[in-house]
Amino acid sequence: MVAPDIEVVRFASNFEYLEGEFFLHSALGKGIDSINPNLAFGGPPPIGAQKANLDHVTAKMAEEFGNQEIGQLRAVIEAAGGRGIKRPLLNLSKEVFSDIFDKAIGFKLKPRFDPYSNSINFLLAANLFPYTGLVGLVGATPLLLLPQSRKLAASLLGAESGQNAVIRTLLYQRANETVHPYNITVAEFTNRTSTLANKLANCGLKDEGIIVPRSLGAENRTESNILAADVYSRSYSQTVRELLRILYASGSESKVGAFFPKGANGLIARSFHSKKLPNWKQRN
Repeated sequence: MVAPDIEVVRFASNFEYLEGEFFLHSALGKGIDSINPNLAFGGPPPIGAQKANLDHVTAKMAEEFGNQEIGQLRAVIEAAGGRGIKRPLLNLSKEVFSDIFDKAIGFKLKPRFDPYSNSINFLLAANLFPYTGLVGLVGATPLLLLPQSRKLAASLLGAESGQNAVIRTLLYQRANETVHPYNITVAEFTNRTSTLANKLANCGLKDEGIIVPRSLGAENRTESNILAADVYSRSYSQTVRELLRILYASGSESKVGAFFPKGANGLIARSFHSKKLPNWKQRN
């Protein structure tokens, strides 16, 4: 791989670590280190991750998705010639999730939102992650120069899309259900978190809830929105800047926080902490 391709691919590792640790801890109470500690490259274990109180189907889904993230990490590291990034410090504590859901709803939820307390809370929290990876890969693929790099991105995109579709389908099945004890429906939670993501990214409309006005539905004919897509039913695309603004929950690619209290790792992510950007990355 040429240098730009390597760095774009290595940046994707941040998402694999984030999703893998969240899914595995939620399902099993243990993370990537329990399966393959070499993948962390000396990076610290996550903060606050714990086993969730999940029903059987949701637990098996989370376990499978977590193991898929390990496979994707291995693929990214191999493609980068074994030059993996150090696992970033991740904060997967319920406090981080509750802060984000408070921002999305517009007031402090009581009791505080806990993604580990039950299956529906977990699914609402999990809905934040594969979609971010999906739109990030759509945005990254045109930056890649080599066919093998694009092939890797496409294969990762397929898996992320599948995870996103499964989670949103499970949420849609319960769209009109009120999430106890908040008197807010599942659909409204997804609408609010999507609105927050758009606001943080400062990107316009690139994230949508599972029920939308017909004007945003497929061909203006549906209110169901199991797969978020644009007016041509194409996947949305996001830049690195937009992704970091969301995952830092700060609205700034250079102000770290939330899930990445010390920032994401790799040359691309770290370059936003200075004003010097590689020439090949200016367009991202």
